[in-house]
This record gives sequence, C-alpha cells and structure tokens, in this order.
Amino acid sequence: MFFEFISSNQCLQNTVNYERLYRFRFSKTDIKKFAEVTGDNNPIHLNEDYARTTVFQRPIVHGFYVGSIFSRIFGTDYPGIGTIYLNQSMNFKAPVFIDQTYYAHIIVDQVDKYKGHIKVSTLVTDESGTKVFIGEAILKHSMFCIDI
Repeated sequence: MFFEFISSNQCLQNTVNYERLYRFRFSKTDIKKFAEVTGDNNPIHLNEDYARTTVFQRPIVHGFYVGSIFSRIFGTDYPGIGTIYLNQSMNFKAPVFIDQTYYAHIIVDQVDKYKGHIKVSTLVTDESGTKVFIGEAILKHSMFCIDI
C-alpha cells in the first residue's frame, strides 16, 4: 500500500485544531490480502466481472480497510506508539476504488488533559475533494495528560 505524510498545520500537536494530511492508495494485491485476513471474499471487492454488474462498475475497497488507515496513522505516526484507540465512528459516503489516490485528514477537536483523551475528526477524500469517509475517533495517549 502506498502511504505518505503530506503536511500538518502550525498548531501544537497536543492542542485543539491540530491537523495532519496523508496521501494513500490501495492496490489489487492489498485488497486480496485484506480479504484473506478478514475472510470477506465478497466479489464486489475481488471479481472484476462481477463488479461490472453492480452500480460501481468496478471493484471497490472494503470499507473497514478504508477505516483502518486511521489505525495506521494513530498507532504509528500521530499520536504514535502508546496510543489506545477507544472508539471510531465510520460513515461511508462514496466508494473507494483500487489504484486511485485518496487523502486522509485528521483534526483534533477536543482534548481532555485529565483523562488523556482526544476526539479527532477523521475524513477521507478523493482527488477531486469528494468526501468518501467521515468519522470521529477517541484516543488515549500520555502526550495529552496533564501533570498533576
């Protein structure tokens, strides 16, 4: 899977309105591996002939695979190692297609320094800016705790 960090804004990393942007793309091989791991072998994801008979006209990426991009971001990049993923809402607005570029955008909406929790908006858009995934995550990490 192609994945890269693009940018962040000038806010402090542990404050409200901090933003990060990533670019990513799923390959056909990625989709096959995800299907093997999860057991979700729905032909809408794997079979081009079948997919042509659907409203999408071609295979689509598993929705939970799209959502998992945020697990990668939160667990390995921001906030990074030590992150506990407490909750994630997912609203799938449009299909995600294989071998197309997408953007993952996160924005810190709330910080609870007493619990060490943050609420983060999670958004995926295609290259034209169309929202394909909208969600919200709640995370716990020591970088958000207040020293008492």
